Amino acid sequence: MNDQLASTMEQAEQSRPGSLHFIPFDLGEIQDIPDLVKKLRHDFGPIYGLVNNAAVGWDGALAMMHNSKIERMIRVNTLSPIVLTKYVVRHMMADGGGRVVNVASIVGFTGYSGLSVYGATKASLIGFTRSLAREVGRLGVNVNAVAPGFMETDMTQGLDGEQREQIARRSALRRFPDVGDVADAVEFLLGVRAKSITGTVLTIDAGTTA
Repeated sequence: MNDQLASTMEQAEQSRPGSLHFIPFDLGEIQDIPDLVKKLRHDFGPIYGLVNNAAVGWDGALAMMHNSKIERMIRVNTLSPIVLTKYVVRHMMADGGGRVVNVASIVGFTGYSGLSVYGATKASLIGFTRSLAREVGRLGVNVNAVAPGFMETDMTQGLDGEQREQIARRSALRRFPDVGDVADAVEFLLGVRAKSITGTVLTIDAGTTA
């Protein structure tokens, strides 16, 4: 648990005791996901929303990337959210509805040199979103994705200042989106105002793909 999460949990506990819980889990351990979902359902009741946000990312030319990194990215970024969603959505359908939001990336449909494997994992989430929305919609489950652009996060720290400036200049708003912008989009898709939205991808990139 990092300092930011610990601080958030402390604030939540002060304002609304018991409103936020942290359950540590390695999403790369696919075989343990069914037991995780079973425990969450048992301890906290019906699961209304699932946000598939966890991911790993390494840049580098595909020809030089170690197979273990390729496998890890596909395992955590693609296989894990699909399997997690499988077990969560079973409960959602039985409980009469729910919301799934997959965090993709604009790299999944624009491409970016050095991010071929990462881009492949995010593109797969977009296809997963559209098809699953058709499977579970009749049972009251909405499935959408958000596609953030480049932001000031740990995953973009490998870009030097000039690269970041070039990316920002290519956007319609001439800046990066904030992490909070993405969080707001996810909150919207989880809320009642998005009850008729499913199978779509909401892009938050300050106009990079405009």
